[in-house]
Amino acid sequence: MISQIILSGLAIGSVYALMALAMSITYKASEIPNFAQGEMAMISTYIAYVLLVVQGISFFWAFIFALLFALVLGLALEFVFIRRAKEPNLLNLIIITLGFQMMLYGLAGWKWGADQRRLRMPFSETETYDLGGGVVVSQLGLATIGTAVVLMLIIWLFLRFTKLGLAMKASQQNAMAARINGIRTNRILSLSFGISSVVGAIAGMMVAPVTTLDPGMMWDPLLKGFAAAVLGGLTSLGGVVVGGYLLGVIENLFGFYISLEFKSVVAFLIIVIVLYVRPSGLFGRHYVRKV
Repeated sequence: MISQIILSGLAIGSVYALMALAMSITYKASEIPNFAQGEMAMISTYIAYVLLVVQGISFFWAFIFALLFALVLGLALEFVFIRRAKEPNLLNLIIITLGFQMMLYGLAGWKWGADQRRLRMPFSETETYDLGGGVVVSQLGLATIGTAVVLMLIIWLFLRFTKLGLAMKASQQNAMAARINGIRTNRILSLSFGISSVVGAIAGMMVAPVTTLDPGMMWDPLLKGFAAAVLGGLTSLGGVVVGGYLLGVIENLFGFYISLEFKSVVAFLIIVIVLYVRPSGLFGRHYVRKV
C-alpha cells in the first residue's frame, strides 16, 4: 500500500516539479516570482485543445504548436510588460505578473466560458501496468513521470553544454559581467521567460486529462508548484525538482493517513514552515549582502 501511495505521489509530484521548475527559471533570471505561470499554462493548454478537437489535427502537431504558442507568450510577457516597466521595483514587477494572470484568466473566460472540457491524451487513464506487489500505474501516470524526467534532463543538458545555456547561467549569476563579455542579457531574460512558459505548458497538458480544462484549472498546481519551489529553494533548479516530488509524496501520505479534506493544507503548511526555519529552502543558498 505504501509503495502505491508513493508512486501516485511521484506522478502528481512530476506536475508540481515542472511548475516549480518553470517558476525557478524566471526567478533565477530576474528575481521575479511569475504568478502568471499557471494562467500561461492554462491558455497554452486551451490552444492544444482547440487544435486537437476543433481543428482536428493530430496530437503531435497540436502539442508542438501549443508549445510554440507558450514560447511566444513567455517572450511577450517579458518584452511587452516586464522590460517596459518604468523605474521598476520588485513589488511593481510582481503586480505586473498578477495583472497578466488576471488578463489571461479573463480572456479564457470570455473566449471559452466556464464550461469544463476534457483534453484527450494518447495515454489512457484507465489502462494500468502491474509493477508487482499490488502496485499499479496508469499509462497517463507513467507518461507524466517519463515526460517530466525527460524534460528536466533536456533542460539540464541545455544549460550545461550549449553556448546559449551557458550564457543564461552567466546572466543569472552576474548580469553586469555578462554584458561586459558581450552577452545580450535582455534577450537571455526573454528566453528565460519563454522557456519557463513552455515548461509550464507541458505541465498544464499533463494536468488537463486528470482534472478538467477550465480557466481555473492551474490555480492548485501553481500553488503547489510555488510551495515546491520554496521547499527546494527558488534559486536551485535541482532543488525545486526534488521539492516537487517531495511535496507530491508528502501530500499523498497526509491524505491517506490523516485526512483527504485537508490534503491541500500541506502546501500552505510547507511554505510557512520552510520560510520560518530555512528561508532559502532545502537546497537554495541564502546570501547576506554586506555593505
